[in-house]
Amino acid sequence: MLHPRHGQGTVLLTEHDTTVVRFAHGIEQVFTSELAPLVSVSEAVKAGSVAPSLGVVMRIQAEVITSVNSNWGVFTRSRISLLPHQLWVCHRALTSWPIRLLIADDVGMGKTIEAGLLLWPLLASRKVQRVLIFCPAKLVGQWQIRLKRMFDIRAATYHTDLDTNRTDFWGIHQIVIASLPTLRADKNGRHDRMLDAPLWDVVIVDEAHHLNVDDQTGKTLGFELMEKLNKAGKVTSCVLFTGTPHRGKNFGFWSLMSLLNHEVFGPKKNEAAMLNALSRYLIRNAKQKATDMKGQRLFKPVIQHPETFTYSAAEENFYRLMSEFILAGKAYATSLSKTEGGQVMLVLIALQKLASSSIAAVVAALQTRIRRLGAEAAKSKSELASIDDGDADESQQALNRWIRDEKQARLRLMEDEGRYLTDLIEAASEVTSETRVSRIVEITKDRFTNEPVLLFTEYKRTQALVISALMTEFGQQSVGFMNGDDRLEDVTLPDGRLAQLAGRREDTCDAFNAGRIRFLVSTEAGGEGIDLQERCSALIHVDLPWNPMRLHQRVGRLNRYGQQRSVEVVSLRNPDTVEAMIWGKLEQKLNSIMRALGSAMDEPEDLMQLVLGMSGESLFDELFAGATGLKREKLDAWFDNATGTLGGESAIQTVRELVGHAESFDLSDLKDVPPVDLPDLIPFFQNALTLNRRRPRLEAGTMSFKTPEDWLTTHAIRKSYDNLVFDRKASTSGDLMGVGHPLLEKALHQAARLPGTLCVLEGLDDPVMVVDVSSRVTDVDRQSRRAIVGVTGGSAAFKLLRDWEVLRLLNRFSVKADPFDLSIATDTLANWRELALSTLDELIESVDLQVESRVVKEAALFWPIGR
Repeated sequence: MLHPRHGQGTVLLTEHDTTVVRFAHGIEQVFTSELAPLVSVSEAVKAGSVAPSLGVVMRIQAEVITSVNSNWGVFTRSRISLLPHQLWVCHRALTSWPIRLLIADDVGMGKTIEAGLLLWPLLASRKVQRVLIFCPAKLVGQWQIRLKRMFDIRAATYHTDLDTNRTDFWGIHQIVIASLPTLRADKNGRHDRMLDAPLWDVVIVDEAHHLNVDDQTGKTLGFELMEKLNKAGKVTSCVLFTGTPHRGKNFGFWSLMSLLNHEVFGPKKNEAAMLNALSRYLIRNAKQKATDMKGQRLFKPVIQHPETFTYSAAEENFYRLMSEFILAGKAYATSLSKTEGGQVMLVLIALQKLASSSIAAVVAALQTRIRRLGAEAAKSKSELASIDDGDADESQQALNRWIRDEKQARLRLMEDEGRYLTDLIEAASEVTSETRVSRIVEITKDRFTNEPVLLFTEYKRTQALVISALMTEFGQQSVGFMNGDDRLEDVTLPDGRLAQLAGRREDTCDAFNAGRIRFLVSTEAGGEGIDLQERCSALIHVDLPWNPMRLHQRVGRLNRYGQQRSVEVVSLRNPDTVEAMIWGKLEQKLNSIMRALGSAMDEPEDLMQLVLGMSGESLFDELFAGATGLKREKLDAWFDNATGTLGGESAIQTVRELVGHAESFDLSDLKDVPPVDLPDLIPFFQNALTLNRRRPRLEAGTMSFKTPEDWLTTHAIRKSYDNLVFDRKASTSGDLMGVGHPLLEKALHQAARLPGTLCVLEGLDDPVMVVDVSSRVTDVDRQSRRAIVGVTGGSAAFKLLRDWEVLRLLNRFSVKADPFDLSIATDTLANWRELALSTLDELIESVDLQVESRVVKEAALFWPIGR
């Protein structure tokens, strides 16, 4: 039966003046008067009723386009080439409903693309309408821009001033991107308004490891917000993205997984049972296994270039004084209470980190500290002078003596620290240039001649120092910067003037990628969420952050999808420093962990990100800070003791279990990925225009035509087109075709309602029967309950054609608006049909269509001329 709105369907039940019909999208009860009879394949074969090939081919093309895209998202309107592992993630997500997944891909694998891929088929089919995306504050704009540019998904961004009791922000906006750090704080009733709003069809959380629970300190605010939304029934589907799902404690990991299914996961549930269930919820794709559609590996090994430098005499003197100051500070900290001592240690660690970057960075902090000490000392002297024993009784005089002694002691401490700081600042003034920076300029000239170079540093003072040196050597217009403030002070220009630079990081990124600047000096905060791999494959670590994860993330800005070369990484160390020795031992330790993990894997992969993610920041702080002042002969034993928990047996076992119980794409899955793309839509769309008496012109992948009158039902459709493109790499000025484009939706809707089930095709080798395989069950957690397949061959052998193979086959033929005469006995048709149907069950069983309790309905039969 044919319904004007729902298309073709099978009658299940008639009740009074209504009929229950199974359509492609599901079961509907409609007025019987709205249904029109259709000739089935069996009826057409029996009567020899041949329909025009244009209509039959178009209808089946529309069916298979919808089938392929609903399962894989391959016809999504994305302006970037889609990769097998991304399509596989989309397919894996779309096989169940609601979607509940944690995707823990390596950095640089394209999580925004994966999110857009799984969202677009759901949005296009109207199964999903409301989407909420949580991400770090700095990435809100990036998510919005990429979803719009890549998928034409238009999302609003959350702003606190738009969310009031009067505005109904959450009710008005259907697709929202919000900063999790902003929304997690329940201010001005914002959580109540979220909970009062309609439920979200899909909630996506980027950097989901921030949704943490600790068995000692409790839940983070972000976790509490997600828990609130789940408990209030406001989340249908949930997708979590993080490269480091396990932060070293099972309690936190199983708590995170409980956000996906609290009935299966939780910190107090049976761990063996949770591990067995994990593969249904956890996906992890590694760079080593990522390929293109031809099976070629995408990512090349990173090439490391360790470089050294040596301090000048003036620098050596400064760092000697700095070490003495740190040791004196540590000794002082041990004399204080636990709280006060901890605060002092935090300050000392911060100073050590600054000093490990550059003298300029730490001197700025020392100058700030000495000014503050001067103000505090002046205040203490004033308070001492105000203490008057004139009329005080004996007890008051005793109290005054105690106050006076305490303030004098603190004043002496401040004066002692002030002398230390003065000596340090004077020693720093003797350093006319920093050898680290001079060495960077040398390396840039010698190793990366005429190459664009990305340089990373932790601190803005060091950033200014490096930029000044590069400008002096290569010219003021050759260098750009990115940091969290979009401005940089104390830059020395080539003419000697001090300047403050300003610029949006997005503009700087564009200039670097376009080749307008050769060098880009960035801090971690500035480089977060920025893609720089278009032209650049050279990276220099100006300094080495104490947490190795930061180094991993820095390299990830270049070693990501789209990088055409091996990324070359330069790291700088002074081998005479304790810090360099600790780094050497740490690298040996991490390499041994990787070997231990790789020995137990069929295909070893880089699990560094997972291992480092399990190690807290405090471990590395204690490691580098604690080594100051140690004698070198004691360093080995101290290091082994300090790193006993890093990559221990339990940590290695945890990583093995995570990887072993996660689903992932590998080369063997490539055969399942449909090798079709937007150009495969051209024959169908040309047929649709021909059906509507339009003559499209196709030149160099660009189509132009006058729009059919019947399609002009919305302002989104223009009266004519001269730049409709079917190539993801085409100019952005072209109007990209794909599922979700209003023109294609019109064509698909029209084609699905065309009559005719039997036609003749000139040039077809063997008959092809196309069948619709759907599920009787409508209440299970399955998204893909329908598939279109074909059966072809003869008495000797039949084979199954997947939906994309049917599309490729039909795209080859020139179709006609008038039917061919059938020059064959209907008995021959009927015999072939019966034989094909008899093999169908066996053929369907040979592939995993993921359709339970299936119903098979013949959709069309294509017969070759002259058979």
